Amino acid sequence: MESKLDKINKDEFYPPVPTKATLRRRRNVFLQLFHFFRLNLKIMLIVVKGHS
Repeated sequence: MESKLDKINKDEFYPPVPTKATLRRRRNVFLQLFHFFRLNLKIMLIVVKGHS
């Protein structure tokens, strides 16, 4: 028979389940576009700084 402690230890090996708010943010197209352009801007600033 499986004890409560065994069940708790098994749960540690699984990643946490995202909340509804987290899933909504991940699926938001406008937020994803914003993060995409922000990341590209950071990369471009590093590249431009390296060529100066």
